[in-house]
Amino acid sequence: MRRRAARPRCRLATSLQILDVVAASRIPLSTYRLQFNRRFTFTNARGIVDYLHALSNGYDVADPTRLNPDIGTEEEYWEWIDAMRSHGMSHVLDVVPNHMGIAKSANPWWLDVLENGPCSRYARFFDIAWHPVKAELADKVLIPILGDQYGAVLERQELKLAYDEGAFTIRYFDDALPVAPDTYPTIVAAELPEWLSAHAGEDADELQSILTASEHLPPRSSQEAADIAVRAREKEVVKRRLALLTERSADIRALIDRGVARVNGRPGAPRSFDELDALLSAQSYRLAHWRVASEEINYRRFFDVNQLAALRMEDPAVFDEVHRFVFELVGRGAAMGLRIDHVDGLFAPGDYLRRLQQTLATPSNPFFIVVEKILGAGEQLPREWPVAGTTGYEFASIVNNLFVDRRNERAFDDIYRRFVRDRREQLTFAELAYRSKKQVLHETMSGDINSLGHQLNRFSERNRHFRDFTLYNLISTIKETIACFPVYRTYVTDRDPVSEHDNRYIVEAIACAKRRGANAGLSSLVFEFIKRLLLKRTDGATPEECEERACFIGKFQQITSPVAAKGIEDTALYLYNRLLSLNDVGSDPTVFGLAP
Repeated sequence: MRRRAARPRCRLATSLQILDVVAASRIPLSTYRLQFNRRFTFTNARGIVDYLHALSNGYDVADPTRLNPDIGTEEEYWEWIDAMRSHGMSHVLDVVPNHMGIAKSANPWWLDVLENGPCSRYARFFDIAWHPVKAELADKVLIPILGDQYGAVLERQELKLAYDEGAFTIRYFDDALPVAPDTYPTIVAAELPEWLSAHAGEDADELQSILTASEHLPPRSSQEAADIAVRAREKEVVKRRLALLTERSADIRALIDRGVARVNGRPGAPRSFDELDALLSAQSYRLAHWRVASEEINYRRFFDVNQLAALRMEDPAVFDEVHRFVFELVGRGAAMGLRIDHVDGLFAPGDYLRRLQQTLATPSNPFFIVVEKILGAGEQLPREWPVAGTTGYEFASIVNNLFVDRRNERAFDDIYRRFVRDRREQLTFAELAYRSKKQVLHETMSGDINSLGHQLNRFSERNRHFRDFTLYNLISTIKETIACFPVYRTYVTDRDPVSEHDNRYIVEAIACAKRRGANAGLSSLVFEFIKRLLLKRTDGATPEECEERACFIGKFQQITSPVAAKGIEDTALYLYNRLLSLNDVGSDPTVFGLAP
């Protein structure tokens, strides 16, 4: 196989794909999935290469910057690659550009954001609303990890301030959340004057110098490039100096330990936790009960999973950094293709895929890329996407239906009808899907919808023709439109005209939503307003309004997909059980068999 030169920069997931390769076209003849973990490593995989060669097949996993150490070392990885090369084989990397794991304080980029807020080098990486609807969350990230109400957790001493190697953290079971260096002085503020009166000399001067430096870091609210660079550098200087000082001075370490003990409070004395409460309130995150997430979370997630934070892949700097390691592996000839997971979660999937090809393709051959994408009934993959196709949900559905005899549909209908006596369960699948999506919108993604509603409200307030639409009506209309959407999402961009199929899906969704909304007293004028916005029919819009419109359309499209996935795959397919083999992801359970 031909090697490609390494170029800048996507995120690896947890699997690799092994395959024989058609040399001329570089399209896999076949793939075979391997699930790597502690019990199945690169060394194990190398041992089955001969077996796979006899079969022809494959698959892989990792993270943005390095190979997963649980599945082997870099040396073992390259030994496996060499073994495959000797058989004319390669693998396809499974890339997850939409989100990153942030659980259990394992993500250094996320921790940097929590420590430094908008002034973090990585603040632009994550899809965070720094000025959300709730004013108390301005310049903060909601962290919904608590098992109970915040006050109860605090006074049970489940939240603990700790010090180690020059840095303070807040411990909550397996999580260790950073404390902003500019708040360090408050931790020893009560003890410091008396301590200084009894101690003098170089160490005391150094301590005061460190505390002064921490207080003069650029503000966490700043998003200026110069401030971000200075803060990133100087905060680490503060930590290094403090670590060295506490290592050589037992007195200063004892001072810090007393401050930590005081801030942590005393059992049975509620007021003793005021200082820890104040310290937490001064951070760039707000700890909350996990149930708060559905209504107030201010970072986009993978579906409704709080531990998976979404990335802003539309930002070229984010794209470059997140993909750096993947492109290095491809450039060294380790992988011959990419499988892109959850492409519908991206702000602009087409732009993302084109950027991949610009980096990886040669003048004579496009790079092999497939996308994990669920196609609705009659839906086609956008022709302008530079990919070889999808991962094959629609193909699996067709194959499955070839083994279903259409002549037995009525018999299965009768069996199902007799078995399910609850009339609610005998609703059509389309009605179940609609109701399930409404449930998801209400229970798990209401915060996302409310944010979108407020965004739409700001747009409507600027136009005298739309300003009388109430916030309630705007939010309700958005919910109804999303619940009626016939596909997972559209791909409207501000740069290109609305495609014929996207136009059709939007018009169909609005027509359906308008009919259903009439029963709830929703004005048809609001639906027409949203339709005009989604179809970019806002004549005379200023450049600023066009930018706001593009942002609304992009965010709207990013929400319809997870609502469809949660509503259909995770809910409706568990309720409609006429023939379970037809309830697979990407299938339409109302289609009962196909002619061979």
